[in-house]
Amino acid sequence: MNVGGSSPAENASPAQWADMVDNLQRAALESRLGIPIIYGIDAVHGNNNVYGATIFPHNVGLGATRDADLVKRIGAATALEVRACGIHYAFAPCVAVCKDPRWGRCYESFGEDTEIVRNMTSIVSGLQGEPPEGHPKGYPFLAGRDNVIACAKHFVGDGGTHKGLNEGNAIMSYEDLERIHMAPYFDCISQGVCTIMASYSSWNGVPLHSSHFLLTEVLKEKLGFKGFIISDSEALDRLSNPYGSNYRQSILTAINAGVDMVGTSSGFDFLNMLFLNNLNILGVYLQVMVPIRYPLFLDGLTDLVERGKVSMARIDDAVERILRVKFAAGLFENPLSDRSLLQTSGCELHRKLAREAVRKSLVLLKNGKDPKQPFLPLNRSAKKILIAGTHSDDIGYQCGGWTMTWDGKSGKITIGTTILDAVREAVGGDTEVIYDPEPSAETLASQDFSFAIVAVGEAPYAEFSGDRKELPIPFNGAEIISSVADKVPTLAILISGRPLCIEPRIFDKVDALVAAWLPGTEGAGITDVIFGDYEFQGKLPVSWLKSVEQLPLNATENSYDPLFPIGFGLSSKRELL
Repeated sequence: MNVGGSSPAENASPAQWADMVDNLQRAALESRLGIPIIYGIDAVHGNNNVYGATIFPHNVGLGATRDADLVKRIGAATALEVRACGIHYAFAPCVAVCKDPRWGRCYESFGEDTEIVRNMTSIVSGLQGEPPEGHPKGYPFLAGRDNVIACAKHFVGDGGTHKGLNEGNAIMSYEDLERIHMAPYFDCISQGVCTIMASYSSWNGVPLHSSHFLLTEVLKEKLGFKGFIISDSEALDRLSNPYGSNYRQSILTAINAGVDMVGTSSGFDFLNMLFLNNLNILGVYLQVMVPIRYPLFLDGLTDLVERGKVSMARIDDAVERILRVKFAAGLFENPLSDRSLLQTSGCELHRKLAREAVRKSLVLLKNGKDPKQPFLPLNRSAKKILIAGTHSDDIGYQCGGWTMTWDGKSGKITIGTTILDAVREAVGGDTEVIYDPEPSAETLASQDFSFAIVAVGEAPYAEFSGDRKELPIPFNGAEIISSVADKVPTLAILISGRPLCIEPRIFDKVDALVAAWLPGTEGAGITDVIFGDYEFQGKLPVSWLKSVEQLPLNATENSYDPLFPIGFGLSSKRELL
């Protein structure tokens, strides 16, 4: 597999990626059993590790679209760009139901409502292809070489942990766990999802990687899942305390609980795959990805099998499931990359699709101070426009985490169109566009701006690095909005992976407010809507909090009192959608 940020070379081309994967595959095919490897990558919003690939909005933005067909088409486009690099496996989709925006993976969730998430699982059929009528329930399905193995994650309850803590504890009854958090997996399994990833988190104090009840009795037996269960990154290390000190016990616990493939995202070590191809004790093949500690894993698992602590029936189950997916994926017939797909990476057709997703994901929260006079759409023939804010000209900020690196970064990290670029393309030739990220009071007072567009928001983050106790607008964003809106009619655009606290004084000052989530590389999708070429369509996939003291918000409770309720969204005419 491939950890975020690692690649064959700096800004490697899809052909270089395919060369690397094919070289690894050839080595596997020359080993004793000649069984092809599965190579996986965290393609969670497009093939986001690859320079120049199309980066789609993160899941929270897609949840705002409520468009299952759009998400399916995004899955199909992502599959093509992943396969163009010779890669067979995407660690997507995340089908967590996010109940608390303090969670660092909030943006990986399609929303806080189970039905929204269930509707968006159509991405599985986009990634893998849609199984034909009569396909056996629970069995993995892959349509062909244009598709990739998908991975529904993280089973189960990761979006419902106490106070939104990443890798935390979901405290609830089994009935609530099944009704709220497990339900999207029913839909993924019905679409033939090939793999499911266990969660770092716990349910009522029991880590998911050690739960025989949930992984085997429920997922494999009750739900009839016939693909394989993969662990999350170095999850076995987290099962022993202190961290990783009793690794052999962790192996025993996870394998006997039902984990079939032991994974990590600390890089890859191909030796472990070849070693396991040649281990007689493991029967046919059990693939793992455990860099640094792989000798401990191999020695530990072999010893546990020899001593009867892990049964051969458990090994056979894992081997059968892994091989079933490899056969479904056609890897034995076509183990090497299809170079005819190279042209799909970052192609114009996919960028148009991403642009469509951006414009459908935008949620209009305010439009005008005067009830009789909407502020949007903006006049593209205005004399002078101010573009301000930390996020108005930054592709890295637009894309967020899981983009080129694990937690993302700012700057021109890949090919794309920023909000500033898009405004310059959208306005008339006689319009002057002034760019100043943090304009001074003197600048604001000395120039006659028709209006300002101020884009502010969060820095990129991933997983625990995004956990927050408070949710203000970072980078002094509220003050930038305030200072501009004091002098110039202002549209504020929030670039974030979740709702942020908006002070009443800021909300009152701005003329219009748009939640743009983490839109990805196609910033022109924003200008398509704010200049009136398309209507606003997005609805909040999550409740917009007034303060963190309210969290978690629950739309079914009488005390529910958000700033904006889940489902809120205005048209440019200020009508509720």
